[in-house]
Amino acid sequence: MKEPEEQKNRAGEFYSALRKSGRQMQMMLPVLLGVILLVGLFKTFVSQAWISSVFTGQPVTDAVFGAALGSVLAGNPVNSYVVGRGLLDLGVGWVGVAAFILTWVTVGVVQLPAEIAALGPRFGIFRAVTAFILAIPLAYITSWIVRVIS
Repeated sequence: MKEPEEQKNRAGEFYSALRKSGRQMQMMLPVLLGVILLVGLFKTFVSQAWISSVFTGQPVTDAVFGAALGSVLAGNPVNSYVVGRGLLDLGVGWVGVAAFILTWVTVGVVQLPAEIAALGPRFGIFRAVTAFILAIPLAYITSWIVRVIS
């Protein structure tokens, strides 16, 4: 049998973890709502024709354009699910979406100057270029895995 004191400690740990999770969700909620609103604006102001002209359905060009676009538009992993679903709903293929999301989360040209200042130009540029290059084959692998699972 467990001691009453040990049960109290476990209950206290549980409630502490629950409070931390609640605070984290409170902090993430405005970001998620902002992304959902941005996706809505994106769907409204960016025409299907423009998306179709950038993402042509050709896996090679979709991967390159997706990776390039994602590199410029930096984001965080939590929001990538919403953005990815929005792009899929607009008719972008899995390779283009995967390349976009991978570089959106890993490359971040916008953050590159801060990274170079903190870690040095050699490391910052090497990491960004490597992440960009690896995103393209990883997008193909991701697309293949999705097809196998589906």
